Amino acid sequence: MIKTLLALAILVANIGMEWFKSQFDTYDKMQKCLHELAEPGYVEHKSAELIIKHLEEHGFKVERGVANIPTAFVATFGEGKPVMGVLAEYDALPGLSQDTTACFNPRIAGGYGHGCGHNLIGTAAVSAAVAVSKWLAEGHKGTIKLFGCPAEEGGGGKTYMVREGLFDDVDCAISYHPTSCNQILHTSQSAKIGVLFNFIGKSSHAGSTPHNGRSALDGVEAMNFMMNLNREHIHQDCRVHYIITDGGEAPNIVPDKAQVYYYLRHPNSEVAKELLKRTIAAAEGAAMGTGTAVKYEFLSGTYSILRNNTLAKIAHRNLVKVGGVKLTDAEKEYVRALNGGADKNRPIDLTPFERVEPFVESWVYGGGSSDDTGDVSQVVPLCRVETCANIIGIHTWQFSSIVGTSIGTKAMLNAAKTIYLTLIELYQKPKELQKIREEWESVQGKDYKYESIIGNAPPALEYFRKKAESAPR
Repeated sequence: MIKTLLALAILVANIGMEWFKSQFDTYDKMQKCLHELAEPGYVEHKSAELIIKHLEEHGFKVERGVANIPTAFVATFGEGKPVMGVLAEYDALPGLSQDTTACFNPRIAGGYGHGCGHNLIGTAAVSAAVAVSKWLAEGHKGTIKLFGCPAEEGGGGKTYMVREGLFDDVDCAISYHPTSCNQILHTSQSAKIGVLFNFIGKSSHAGSTPHNGRSALDGVEAMNFMMNLNREHIHQDCRVHYIITDGGEAPNIVPDKAQVYYYLRHPNSEVAKELLKRTIAAAEGAAMGTGTAVKYEFLSGTYSILRNNTLAKIAHRNLVKVGGVKLTDAEKEYVRALNGGADKNRPIDLTPFERVEPFVESWVYGGGSSDDTGDVSQVVPLCRVETCANIIGIHTWQFSSIVGTSIGTKAMLNAAKTIYLTLIELYQKPKELQKIREEWESVQGKDYKYESIIGNAPPALEYFRKKAESAPR
């Protein structure tokens, strides 16, 4: 009996694993197509449709335009419980356009590029979800949902999807991110609030009649000055970043409008909310002192990721089964060239590709990065698989280069296999799924009710559309 069950389990795993093996070229082509499209957040129309078309071809039912976001969608296959979720992303970063070469070579100078590997994130989710659907189609009960999540970079698309209740029936979810090692995420991330402050003043000639003007730029600079003084008096783990996105048109014109864009971060969302109050107070004080007015608009607001050790351990066990990323000699030469030199004797450590990092039980404070996956983890038990795509970190032209190659495909498929094996295991082990839920409830409480950090603020679709239109093409 035990041998029969073991043989059945191996057969079950092989259904998806054989799918991955036979479809390498399909998903290599998909991720490279997404890499070339490199569309900005909230306008990823071609990227979303590419993914949706593939899912529909494999029997998924797709609901488009969810959460009032044109490029957000939910694709569903199967029926009944349990319901498993995978998260797809497909937006690109400004200024990181890059061809798949080992030297700096933008496809479009100053254009968007996949410097965070979202082309791999989207394709990993798709391939894992389709593989699970092949297993479900064999007569197994359960549902797989792929969530098409736009604008992770700055727009926080998942926040609005969570707020709309799209994850309410999901039992657990798995996300993926390419990085510089093979592991299950164990570093904390910060809650983040992205907010735009628009100052309104009165225009006049700066040389002849400056007394008639009220400088909106003075309001921005006064606010920034106060916020910089605040750095001494906020928690040391807070992060405050800003850029002046509009400072006027010419020095001899008192600007009647100016704009500054702030990121506010802290691992504890309540501390981040308090930091927001102080920032708004600084803006209002600056407006009062400079005779201007100020309005603010939320561009994003995300929680930190909530750890679930029970789920993470299962995912890690399956990541170990899948193993590291195996590179050819040509791929190794490419990595060496990309990271500073083609000399084979140069001491560039390639073992992060091959090695699976040991499981880390405790949640390690990881500093200032943020991810709207955190909002999903507030309502659904979640873990994140990470695989090695390059030894130089994300948000660089080097990362944008390598994720569009076969190296990126290999890293992505290792993650997809890990997600597949983990979800299939949970479909078959309801007790493990219950333990995952119990751990989540022990942290959140059974009566926990999600409230978005940014309240009822709508997605900033118009802001991101204008930003995309002004980008080089």
